[in-house]
Amino acid sequence: MAQKKSFKLVYDTGITQHIAVIESKYHSLIRRTIEEQLSHEPNVETRNRKPLRRPSVFGTAWELRFGSDNRFRIFYRTHLETHEVNILAVGFKKGGRLFIAGEEFKL
Repeated sequence: MAQKKSFKLVYDTGITQHIAVIESKYHSLIRRTIEEQLSHEPNVETRNRKPLRRPSVFGTAWELRFGSDNRFRIFYRTHLETHEVNILAVGFKKGGRLFIAGEEFKL
């Protein structure tokens, strides 16, 4: 069986700022999860990977939840024609509130 082509991961310029406010002990988890979950079939819905019903943070179309209590969020958009995934935002939830780059966002 032929192996499917991997998606190219393209990070938005603001991602560095988004990750900077997250404790460094979680940085490798974030990087590993992005590579594992979004390199292949990023537009297939799973338990923790869902299309957003309406465009949300940064005009994203998909959300990936992970970590203990699903506290981390990756917001992204897929481009099937170019086989790319644009990572647009990385955030974390604290209680019912979402924070990206230290700023609170409405869900």
